[in-house]
Amino acid sequence: MNSIQFDLRSDGIVHLTLDNPTASSNLMNRAFTQDFLDLVETLKAVEFKGVVITSAKKTFFAGGDLKELIEINDDNAAESYHGTQKLKQAMRWLETCGKPVVACINGAALGGGWELALHAQHRIALKQGVVIGLPEVTLGLLPGGGGVVRMTRLMGLQNAMPYLLQGKQIKSAKAHELGLIHALADSAEEMFEQAISYINSAELPAAQPYDVKGYKVPGGTPSHPSMAMMLPIAPAMLRAQTKGVMPAPDAILAVMVESLQVDVDAALRIESRYFIELAKGNVARNMISAFWFQLNEIKAGASRPSGYEATQFKRVGILGAGMMGAGIAYAAATKGVEVVLFDVNQEAADKGKGYSEKLMAKRLSRGRATEEKVAQVLERITATDDVAAMQGVDLVIEAVFEDRNVKADVTKRVLEQTGDGIVFASNTSTLPITGLAQASSRPDRFVGMHFFSPVDKMPLVELIRGEQTSDETLAAAYDFVMQIAKTPIVVNDSRGFFTSRVFGTYTKEGMKMLAEGVPAAMIENAAYESGFPVGPLAVTDEVSLTLVDRVRTQTIKDAEAAGQTYPRGLNDDVIDFMLAQNRAGKAAGAGFYEYVDGKKKLWPGLDEQFGNSPIDFTDVKERLLFIQAIETVKCIDENVIMAVRDANLGSIMGIGFPPWTGGVMQYINQYGLREFVSRAEQLAAKYGDDFNVPASLVERAEMNKEFSDES
Repeated sequence: MNSIQFDLRSDGIVHLTLDNPTASSNLMNRAFTQDFLDLVETLKAVEFKGVVITSAKKTFFAGGDLKELIEINDDNAAESYHGTQKLKQAMRWLETCGKPVVACINGAALGGGWELALHAQHRIALKQGVVIGLPEVTLGLLPGGGGVVRMTRLMGLQNAMPYLLQGKQIKSAKAHELGLIHALADSAEEMFEQAISYINSAELPAAQPYDVKGYKVPGGTPSHPSMAMMLPIAPAMLRAQTKGVMPAPDAILAVMVESLQVDVDAALRIESRYFIELAKGNVARNMISAFWFQLNEIKAGASRPSGYEATQFKRVGILGAGMMGAGIAYAAATKGVEVVLFDVNQEAADKGKGYSEKLMAKRLSRGRATEEKVAQVLERITATDDVAAMQGVDLVIEAVFEDRNVKADVTKRVLEQTGDGIVFASNTSTLPITGLAQASSRPDRFVGMHFFSPVDKMPLVELIRGEQTSDETLAAAYDFVMQIAKTPIVVNDSRGFFTSRVFGTYTKEGMKMLAEGVPAAMIENAAYESGFPVGPLAVTDEVSLTLVDRVRTQTIKDAEAAGQTYPRGLNDDVIDFMLAQNRAGKAAGAGFYEYVDGKKKLWPGLDEQFGNSPIDFTDVKERLLFIQAIETVKCIDENVIMAVRDANLGSIMGIGFPPWTGGVMQYINQYGLREFVSRAEQLAAKYGDDFNVPASLVERAEMNKEFSDES
């Protein structure tokens, strides 16, 4: 038993210490499964009074080994099912052996870790540093180690839903309040003392509540009248959230309902079958690849230039206290960074700081912050209209109006105060960084740092390397993004960079279809049914057609300056018409949607102007997906984006590409490269040259060589 230390002490109590010898955390993998099976056989052969389970790691147990899970397929599904069942049967034996089993939880117990703790009849946790939960649904999976069965029986169908269907995580105090944790302790020593005391005082035979005759599930079983009224509408409510493209929540709900209609052992078998079915599917594989392996690579600095010591920023200057600047100030201040928030007048600067005040007040009202924490965050933000206050900052982030001349002017003014040796970042979403860097005498210290709105919610930051941006500057910018708990991707300079360029094809295709006569409702519903959080017309309203027109105007000027012709399309006709109707978007009170009393609905004038010529619904969905995937391949060919991981995470976290795909490049992989090229040819024949794929993709498809950072 290499990963479990067995110690039967003189008092008859067995101490089991979880201690994976090959990793910094305990994992539920094949080696652990075999060790646990051997442990149970050992326990069957000895006399013991009770069992205490604890961990030698900083965390209690990290959960399942995703490297093994991602290998499950049709060929080994039966073997994987039997392996899962063997572990669950061993856990079930320990749970029902009649002797008290206590889990002493010293750190995070997530996924398989919480499932391991759940099979103990008594659970004790430290008051600080412990978080529990079952986040498998966020990776396209369900808890396959008994988590669905036990949580549903302990909490009831309705109460367990947030923890199973949404992957909600909670700290030990909340878990204790809910009865999931039975006792809290200030130290590991106190946990052990409580565990020994519990075992010595426990009535035998010890049992789980649901194994005691007469136990009633909170809220009732599916046949209970109150449940019978709720359950028929639950799948419909779930589908409204998942749009039918996320199979895990549906499977979890099915296990929850089915498991309460049979005994525990049968319920565990049901859970295992659904678990294996999800694990061998494309969605789980896509999501595990993106949200675990690729995200961890980014956090480990895979796209950060090597050879430079980590930079820790203490004081940051932000130019522009509008929505973006105010959001960046909040993100930095909540992570301990002092902020100088500058705007052209004090009123505007104070309004920017007020954004943080509102957000912190909301956190305080919800119990997520103390008054002391609120005061600390707000004290870190200095709102000012005096550019001299920028002296002494470590980093400047410019977040002013999206205009080259305005940005150049403020850049020069601030660098006069700070000196040109500092890192200077521009939060532009489209303007090439190389051109903006001309306002600085040190373009090597100039970098793009594209945040997404609203900054307090959006996890991504796109770092743009200009032609002269140094590796040292890029590394420092990467460090700052990590310091404020955001996810950085790295791209090379070009118009629109990666995210805005690809996102532009989404909104453009939506307007193009509208001009073709495709009903607006069909376009928006196709987006929702594909898994996009917002339809292309709705998101254009959010961005505003005024901004779209401004970017278009700058693009036309740049094309003319380069002796090129701007390629006008059907989307331009839509933009011109909407602006002529004074329907610039949500902020203007009217756009593709009407906005009345906080509600919105599509403007009827769209069908009147552009007609009503429905096309195949699948075509609409795939046009929105394919157009972005094809543009991303072009970005890779042009070296705008260098890493597949950055493209995948950037597309999901930055522009709302459907998470079930695993990202824009993984979408091509899972579709099948040859199949993707063939389907793109069909779309091009029906809807135009925008769907012609680059030659590089045709060549890759002929070799059937998937996109990855190893190829």
